[in-house]
Amino acid sequence: MTRDMIRLFKVKEKQRELAENANGASHVKKQSAGELRLHKDISELNLPKSCNISFPNGKDELMNFEVTIRPDEGFYSGGTFSFTFQVAPIYPHEAPKVKCKTKVYHPNIDLEGNVCLNILREDWKPVLNINTVIYGLYHLFTEPNYEDPLNHDAAAVLRDNPKMFESNVRRAMAGGYVGQTLFPSTEIKAWLLKLVIILQLKVGGDLEDQNSRNAVGLEKPHNTSHFSYH
Repeated sequence: MTRDMIRLFKVKEKQRELAENANGASHVKKQSAGELRLHKDISELNLPKSCNISFPNGKDELMNFEVTIRPDEGFYSGGTFSFTFQVAPIYPHEAPKVKCKTKVYHPNIDLEGNVCLNILREDWKPVLNINTVIYGLYHLFTEPNYEDPLNHDAAAVLRDNPKMFESNVRRAMAGGYVGQTLFPSTEIKAWLLKLVIILQLKVGGDLEDQNSRNAVGLEKPHNTSHFSYH
């Protein structure tokens, strides 16, 4: 969210207060405690440039919104990942429900988009806010945690072979297969990157090698045993 949008929310909050104090206050839609708190959270957002918030249903429907994260460091640097937020009327006494819209190879996010983040579960407290949750999601991409996984295969690879994990992440982000799962491209200019890799392989004379083709996600691997951990 840009600073201009945050200022707009602050202006709207002030206008709401004035409207409630005016003679026509009875015509103003009464907001729930959760909406009031969420409005405050959004007006106080202080996010890095790598995180952005949007409201697909319009800014008058704050309880459902999306957050896009573009990590600029770590395994997932260069990727783009979107999350949906659903906020209950009793917020902040209940954590927002967060799901990842982007299919991602990640130990703490499963293929259905469920997210394993402690502050969304047992460690949630009413003093926490949306800013905290977004930073927590960003932290998942800079420091994925294999000790509390949803995707157990990805967690095992990260724990036992970080280099292979990095290779799997880059393959998935480029729109290739990891094991039997095909991932959508999440990289900026992913096709350009893939073209560069292909040209490098061709110059080296390795393009016909099956492992090289798999490395850039050109074909589904026939033998996926090295991606399975039991």
